[in-house]
Amino acid sequence: MPLDWSPLVDFLRLHERPLLMTHIRPDADGLGSQLALHDALTALGKKPRVVIASKLLPRYEFLDPKRQIVEDFRPAAFTECDCVVVLDTGTWNQLGDFGKWLQASPLPRAVVDHHRTQDDIASPGLQMVDITAEATGRLAYEIIRALDAPLSAGAAHNLFMAIATDTGWFRHPNATAPTFALCGELVALGARPTELYEQLYEAATLSRFKLTAVALQRLAVVPGGKIAYTEIALADYPGTGAVPGDTEDLINYPRGVEGVEIALVFIEQHDGGTKVSFRSRAADVSKLAEKFGGGGHKLASGARVMGKLADVRDQVLAAAKEVLG
Repeated sequence: MPLDWSPLVDFLRLHERPLLMTHIRPDADGLGSQLALHDALTALGKKPRVVIASKLLPRYEFLDPKRQIVEDFRPAAFTECDCVVVLDTGTWNQLGDFGKWLQASPLPRAVVDHHRTQDDIASPGLQMVDITAEATGRLAYEIIRALDAPLSAGAAHNLFMAIATDTGWFRHPNATAPTFALCGELVALGARPTELYEQLYEAATLSRFKLTAVALQRLAVVPGGKIAYTEIALADYPGTGAVPGDTEDLINYPRGVEGVEIALVFIEQHDGGTKVSFRSRAADVSKLAEKFGGGGHKLASGARVMGKLADVRDQVLAAAKEVLG
């Protein structure tokens, strides 16, 4: 059942210069939601700004090749904004340096998200969370309709991208009849699925393929066959010419191993920590991720753990074995 968007509609109508933020390492759902909402608010005469707190991955540069809309976060550059809307995350550890700025900011704020794991980012503002939504892109669509704002072909294109990618291009269980109905409407409004698929899944660099080959070479299955994992070290980037953003879809490979119930990818970070991606077919990996300071969805979550890759890998594998009994 859709959320009652009237509090957020009032919030957005009251403010003229919203700062639209998403999580670090922004993905197609976060970016698509930001860009679609930016389009709609601009059509209403507002002056929204789309901001990201980490690098725009090369994979998504096609969305704004001249960087005329998507801005990098710089604390001193957004003093004229009069409110903040955080999209596609509800946890502080997903905001990077922007989180510190937001904690000190007096600006009124709202969170729009579909993940189960939530912190107090919105407090004392609005927390609009619907964990039944397949993507934040659906929530952005509902907001635009609640605002009675125009939904342009460009916005429809970005919303289709958000929903299609967060459902694994309609392969995951969160793709339901209402998902297809909404995406059919977005296509009718101007979304271009073939163009999106080619750009997102058929335009990888040679370096990305080389990094994928490294991950496949390291692909391993825990005795019993129910847990599969792989890992990427910092040395693998110069060795292949790849960049950290090229790891984005690696989780699909351990998840695709026959008989696997929990899939994991461990990625060494420059700050000495390890990023962990969790996927499952039935087990609640959000609770597993929360044990390591992360969270997300029941079947798809993540965490960033301080510690050497080998140590974190051993700890997470032990915890995953406990989850499966």
